[in-house]
Parts: sequence; C-alpha cells; structure tokens
Amino acid sequence: MSHPSPPAPPAGPAAPRPSPTGRRAPRRVAVASAVVAALVLAALFASVTVVAGRATRALRSLNPLVLLDAGDGDPTSRVVEVAEVIDGDTISVRVEGHTHTVRLLGIDTPETKDPRRPVQCYGPEATRRATELLPPGTEVRLEPDVERRDRYDRVLAYVYRVPDGLFVNLELARGGYADVLTYPPNVSHTAELSAAVAEARREQRGLWQACGGPGRPG
Repeated sequence: MSHPSPPAPPAGPAAPRPSPTGRRAPRRVAVASAVVAALVLAALFASVTVVAGRATRALRSLNPLVLLDAGDGDPTSRVVEVAEVIDGDTISVRVEGHTHTVRLLGIDTPETKDPRRPVQCYGPEATRRATELLPPGTEVRLEPDVERRDRYDRVLAYVYRVPDGLFVNLELARGGYADVLTYPPNVSHTAELSAAVAEARREQRGLWQACGGPGRPG
C-alpha cells in the first residue's frame, strides 16, 4: 500500500536577490565626489585669478615702474619721459601722470644737492652735462638690474636715450663726469663702466684733470 507523501514545508520569505548594481554603487559615488571636487577647485582658481588680476591692475596704476611678475612683462623697461635732471646721476621721469626719481646705476657724480656736504668739485659741471644729454621731455628707456629700488625708494636703472640709443651712464663715465659706484648685486655693467672711467682717468678728462679725482670739495 502506498503512503501519501508528506506535505511540503511551508515556503518561507524569499531570500533577497542581490542588486545587480550593488558592487558599482561605491564607484559611482567616488566618481561623483571627484567631479564635485574638481568643479569646486576650478571655481576657486577662477576666483583667485580674477582677484589677482584686479590687484595687479591696481598696483600698476599706483606705481607703473614696479616689476609685477614675469608674466606681466617688465614695466621698468618701458619708454618714459624725462621731467627734470636733479644732479649728475639722478633724474626724475614721468610715467602715466606719476613722477619717479631715478638713480643712475653704476656711477657716482660729485655731489651738489647733499645737505650734509658742500658742493663738490665738478658737481655743477656733471649736472650741466646730464642736462645737456637729457633735457626735459627727452624719451628714455630704463633698464633695471637685480634691485628695482634703493632704500630711498628711488628707481635704480641704466638709462638709454631713445632717439639714438645713447647709454647715458656710460657717456658720463667716459667723459670724466663720474666715478664707478657698484652696489652688488647690481653689477650688470660694472666692467663696461669701469673701463670707461679708467679711460677718462688715463686721458685726464673732466674731474680727473680739474679736481685730481672724485670727492674733492668745490
């Protein structure tokens, strides 16, 4: 005699099926986070660039002769106009409505304006010669060296006359109106200027003949 089959056990709740995307979800979250981070960084960079550009333009408007950065070029090398000759080795120039005092690098002419010293021998002659070379309105190019300004906030430069390219610092040295004065690290033209002064001394030009050398009282 056959026996009836025992009843099947009641079916329990079906086991959850793994999500087909279960393993990919973390990767998608990571990618989304990276995209958001990249967008934030891009926005931050854009903001910094805008602010830096505004600061650069503001600084240039206040002082056009300041070297801003390599990407902006060197404003010190622009063409400017002589406003006045102060003495043999110092002039003032006009730049976009601003006046700047410029100390000619590499040379030293006898003093005429130092309140601590009397007028030195050949000082007036050096000032007169500088005025002949650079009358007001003359266009010049200012070539900087390592340091752009001295402790008196004067622009430090080698001065070239634009119409004919005359190197004014060298011309004053060659004519016997100046001695060599070098402040490292500003030494770009030291050898050239020293040779010109040595020639003027050997040929007894200017102060070397009239005063026996620089630094003598007038």
